[in-house]
Amino acid sequence: MDEKEKVNPCIIVIFGATGDLTWRKLIPALYNLYLDNWMPEKFTILGLGRRDISELQFRKTLLDGVNQFSRSGAADKKQWASFAKNIMYQKGEVHEKGTYDAVNKKIAQIEKAWKVEADHVFYMAVTPDFFETIARKLYQAGLGRDKQRDKIVIEKPFGRDLDSARKLNKLLHSMYDECQIYRIDHYLGKETVQNILAFRFGNLLFEPLWNRNFIDHVQITVSEQLGIENRGNYYETAGALRDMIQNHILQLMCLIAMEPPVSFEANEVRNRKVDVINAIRRIAENEVHNISVRGQYKEGWIEGKKVKGYRQEADVKPNSRIETFAAVKLFIENWRWHDVPFYLRTGKRMKETTSAITIQFKDVPHRLFPSKASGSWPPNRLIMNIQPHMGITLSFQAKRPGLEMVLDPVDMDFDYKETYTTGTPEAYETLLLDTMQGDSTLFMRADQVEAAWAVMMPIIKVWENNPPVNFPNYTAGTQGPEDAEALIARDGHNWL
Repeated sequence: MDEKEKVNPCIIVIFGATGDLTWRKLIPALYNLYLDNWMPEKFTILGLGRRDISELQFRKTLLDGVNQFSRSGAADKKQWASFAKNIMYQKGEVHEKGTYDAVNKKIAQIEKAWKVEADHVFYMAVTPDFFETIARKLYQAGLGRDKQRDKIVIEKPFGRDLDSARKLNKLLHSMYDECQIYRIDHYLGKETVQNILAFRFGNLLFEPLWNRNFIDHVQITVSEQLGIENRGNYYETAGALRDMIQNHILQLMCLIAMEPPVSFEANEVRNRKVDVINAIRRIAENEVHNISVRGQYKEGWIEGKKVKGYRQEADVKPNSRIETFAAVKLFIENWRWHDVPFYLRTGKRMKETTSAITIQFKDVPHRLFPSKASGSWPPNRLIMNIQPHMGITLSFQAKRPGLEMVLDPVDMDFDYKETYTTGTPEAYETLLLDTMQGDSTLFMRADQVEAAWAVMMPIIKVWENNPPVNFPNYTAGTQGPEDAEALIARDGHNWL
């Protein structure tokens, strides 16, 4: 590695180390960073959990997760042994002072053996109920106080509404500097999400067209075939609007709509994102029914298999009012985007799993070809596929081979898998490395989180105060409720 890419000796303390996130995502990501020589020469992963298991049992469990979920496949025995010797386990309760005293002692022992002061990453891979407790107890134990070496990582959801997000930010800022707080959103670590910045600001071709004069509207879709996957307890307190649109999809919207940053410095990029959210047209409560749609899936068929309705899922109330589908139309009130609608939608148990951003350009001002020559003449489109297929497609008109002048839409494709033969890092690999390196570019800042909640609060309030009367209103395996089609059709568009 170049000197600038080196990571300081690092101790990663994971709260919730015996949980699903650690097993499926964090350890496979750290192991892949190790295989690719991104981990520092000296590192320790200290797992904290409530289970009374040995360190050997803990490592065996983590190996099982790596074998199942690592993008590099089953672990090589020698490589895993070399990695696993850096993994430690400690049983402890997050509300007990002794847990943090033990962590402090362990860190001191490790640094004494290394003969160097290490950076410390405190990762909260736990439910939001424990964020405040862990943050406070860490600080009271004298941990996390070094602004240069200590970082705390907080998973989403960051608050349940604007008031709770403000309260959590206020608590964190009473103990930690903003530069120490890493609010993680795994979507921002995805390769194709990062590529939006490279595509926009690394090329001259499209940026002159990136405005209201040439773009008709923007669609952002994140749909999933999966249901709630045994997360009924969580989903009953969240729903699609909070779970996806308030964070993931609004962040994608920021990357599409932001002004060019002066540099790639973290706060400069994040400033431009906050500008977008602050410019979103505020929604009056009496307008909510015109610009938003909610839905809940009932039983249906997906790929030949019958699946349950949401209300039949585990830990879901039999008369639940929680939405599993949400669609919203937003406007950005600035010079670049005035009157350009942004349509955002997300849903569970949809027809297919896909995350894509579609930039629909305006129609040509004058169709000089006769109607028989053009037939179906859709406007130009730029489609950024995030998952599962990763790539960018530009759709434009071309002449069909033959003696007659007939135009057809054709696609110009950039496909990640065909272009790059090297493995694509998982989102958590990128974000964990950035955390260790102290790069907060891809993480949400306090004002950004609060601004995003402020945009969504009118919809949240109206939905909570006006329970749906037609749930469930879409069949599993379809594209969501009919009202979602009407939302966009009123403007003369359709979901792509």
